[in-house]
Amino acid sequence: MDNSIQNRLVEAIAPYRDRVDYLEVRLEQSEATSITFRGSQLDAVDRSFALAGGIRACHKGGWSFVTFNGLAELNNRIEEAISQAHLVGSEKTELAEVSPVQDYVKVELGRDPRGVSLDEKRQIIENYNKLLLEFDPRIQTTMVSYRERFGLTYFVNSNGTCIAQERLDISGGFGAVARGKGGLVRQGYESFHSRSDFNAIIGIEERVKGAAERAIRQLEAKPVKGGQYTVILDPYLAGVFIHEAFGHLSEADFIYENPRLQELLQLGKQMGIEQLNVVDDATLPGLPGSIKYDDEGVPAQRKYLIKNGILTQRLHNRETAGKMHEAPTGNARALDATHPPLVRMTNTAIEAGDHSFEDMISDIDEGVYAVRMIGGQTNGEMFTFAAAEGYMIRNGQIAEPISDVTLSGNVFQTLKDIEAIGSDAVYLNGGCGKGGQMPLPVSVGGPHVRIKNVVVGGR
Repeated sequence: MDNSIQNRLVEAIAPYRDRVDYLEVRLEQSEATSITFRGSQLDAVDRSFALAGGIRACHKGGWSFVTFNGLAELNNRIEEAISQAHLVGSEKTELAEVSPVQDYVKVELGRDPRGVSLDEKRQIIENYNKLLLEFDPRIQTTMVSYRERFGLTYFVNSNGTCIAQERLDISGGFGAVARGKGGLVRQGYESFHSRSDFNAIIGIEERVKGAAERAIRQLEAKPVKGGQYTVILDPYLAGVFIHEAFGHLSEADFIYENPRLQELLQLGKQMGIEQLNVVDDATLPGLPGSIKYDDEGVPAQRKYLIKNGILTQRLHNRETAGKMHEAPTGNARALDATHPPLVRMTNTAIEAGDHSFEDMISDIDEGVYAVRMIGGQTNGEMFTFAAAEGYMIRNGQIAEPISDVTLSGNVFQTLKDIEAIGSDAVYLNGGCGKGGQMPLPVSVGGPHVRIKNVVVGGR
């Protein structure tokens, strides 16, 4: 850590503390590498180094955000942020109280990717790409990527917090596109993520091949007949569902100015069966959404959004917590130092229940098993998801593969319609988008989940 940078930031904001209600500076030094293949072609190799930051000021409830690219312009940019906050502020600044923190957060490294040659990285990714292209003649093309990013972020604010946090993200995406009879096109996707060790990308051939296997399997599948079914979501789709359909509604910046959502999301309300527990947990080690402090310097926490079927908490930054008279939850997150923090999820999941998968399907005469997700959208409390794969359930058994499986409904009714929760919960890596900041590293998770009366659309 460069103490001179941290001291410079502390000294820079000191003269301005009395001119606004709140002031913060974030500065990030980062280095990143990315490698991309499209089909058999090496599409791009990028290497970048950056030093950039952002300043937020709040005065009488009015916020400003100004970016900068070097310490030489810092004082001018702070002046700019303060004058902009004065221009827009006309009410009252309400920020939840947080104890000041001084800390340095280090990455526990396995094999550091910064010590691995670009040629070795390219070779590994090229081999995985070849594996997909040669898997089956029906694989038409691929999209394979590798990315690593190491950042050191300094954060100081006018409340006395002074934190430096290292962060490493190593990730890869493996997509395969298959073409069948009549020009039918299907795709499969697999990904990986590590917070500490380049070697996590070595020896994952079987996992990578899973992308091609899924694409080919879907070529053989027949479109599902639309209707209402009892549906089993696999852990990945259960995690995406709880993140997209419910997690975003739990972000308090959606709630505190929306009377309808305030009514629908009253704390203490029954949301589902007693076995339903939904967590947002930033304290789990090694996951993409794990942090020690959020981007306002608030310590990371484990929160139960739903506990024993009851709505118990929501996700906050300091302002939404202050305005709603609730405790801050450590959910202010920014894509990098040149973006303002927003209320965002971390690692969001349905907790494991006590049902085996066999037990969950045993009494379903005709149902649908929906696996992973290739797309979807939410609109307030309504959602539509397209499963990557599907299978009919017949007489308590997994039967033929089906395609074009879309699931839609109202999230609150769907939560109430959850009948059984599996004992096999897992977390999977993901990237979340909000307010133009994408992809923010998160995890989604859950076990198999059984839901009754789901509207399933086919072709």
